[in-house]
Amino acid sequence: MVDGAKVECVWQGRARLGEGPLWRPGQGKAGQLLFVDILGRMLHVHDHASGRTRRWSLDEACCWLVPRADGDGFIAGLASRLVHLRLAEDGPCIVGDWMTPDEPAGNRFNDATVDDRGRLWFGSMSENEKESGEPGRGALYCLDGVGLRRLDRGYGIANGPAVSPDGTTLYHSDTAAGIVYAFDLSAEGGLSGKREHLRFSGSQGHPDGMTCDVEGGLWIAHWGGGRVSRFLPDGSLDETLILPASRVTSCTFGGPELDQLYITTAADGRDQEALAGGLFRVAPGFRGLASPAFAVSRNVPAQR
Repeated sequence: MVDGAKVECVWQGRARLGEGPLWRPGQGKAGQLLFVDILGRMLHVHDHASGRTRRWSLDEACCWLVPRADGDGFIAGLASRLVHLRLAEDGPCIVGDWMTPDEPAGNRFNDATVDDRGRLWFGSMSENEKESGEPGRGALYCLDGVGLRRLDRGYGIANGPAVSPDGTTLYHSDTAAGIVYAFDLSAEGGLSGKREHLRFSGSQGHPDGMTCDVEGGLWIAHWGGGRVSRFLPDGSLDETLILPASRVTSCTFGGPELDQLYITTAADGRDQEALAGGLFRVAPGFRGLASPAFAVSRNVPAQR
């Protein structure tokens, strides 16, 4: 357990599948934490200073949002397509479709990140339950100046892409298989050297969303394991945060100093857990990285 770190539930709204936490600096007095409820088809905005959380319903499940470098809202990954989304005081508005990658029937998109060069990384998955995701149907994508590239296949549930602080390692997991992979990431956006970085089993649950801190620590949410763990670059376990909810889905750093770890959870299938689906926050003693913005031109080539 991180010494002296107290995990606080800052929103008890019971998201069915809370996911995609994104820190939005410069909003309100101290910034805002955006997150989605995929199964509930909701978008939530939590104000860091006041603790107020607003939410809006969506016509289609939203799996993640990333900011656009031009400041014009977000690129959002809906279940079946990527869209341009703006968020105003009265709620979200989809400006238009961005693209619809070719995915097998029954798949949806799942989790995303942007690296320090503005490239978007995201995955896909079968819509089966996380413990029994259908093997082989998910993939890992990159959207950059070259276009949309499918760079890896064979995932039951592609999850939690995260990039090391120096930009040379991409972490990506298959939740269904319980494996976190590491890739060498080139300056041009190429992946090589795929290797098994971590394997979860037993009470650890399954690796879900993840983020890196400035020191290179990898923070991973444990779906079914009721915790968030920090792993060192060599894969050794460094710290553990225990949560009062077993289905922990993702985490990201926020707050004015990026020293607060926000954690999303899921209430689906966990009626007996009072705080399942809540949004949690803790000061773990580490600082995170600012979320880069998606910087690719709209006029990219079609999917290859």
